[in-house]
Amino acid sequence: MNTPGATPKKTTEQDRIVGERIQALRKSKGLSQTALGSALGVTFQQVQKYERGMNRVGAGRLSEIARVLEVPVTTFFDSDEGDAGQEQAEVFGILRTHGAADLLRAFNALEDDQMRRDVLAIVRRVARIGQDQAS
Repeated sequence: MNTPGATPKKTTEQDRIVGERIQALRKSKGLSQTALGSALGVTFQQVQKYERGMNRVGAGRLSEIARVLEVPVTTFFDSDEGDAGQEQAEVFGILRTHGAADLLRAFNALEDDQMRRDVLAIVRRVARIGQDQAS
C-alpha cells in the first residue's frame, strides 16, 4: 500500500527483461495470453502488461508463472555465470524472432532423431544460402 505522498515504484529494465522472458516461454509452450492468465487467475490484459514490462511481477506471481511454464524462477533473471548467462540471453533473443517459437515447437514434435538431424541440416543450408545472397 502506498503511503500518502510516496511515488509509486516505476518499472525497471529488469522488469522489461522478465516480461520478455515470460512472453518467449509462453509462446514456446504454445500458450495464449488468455490461457496463461486463466492459469494464474488474472486477465490476459494483466499478462500483456507483465510481458511489456508495464507492470512489475511480484515474487509470488512470478513463482506461479514459473510453475505454469515449467521452468525455474531463475530463468527470468540475467545470470552472472559468464558464458552461461550470455548463452541464456542469446537464446531469449532468438526466441523473440518471429516464428522461432513455432519452429522450435515443430522441431520438438519430431520424434525420430534422424529426421531432426535432417531438418537441422536443411535449416543450416538455407541459412548459409541466405547469408551468401546477402553478401
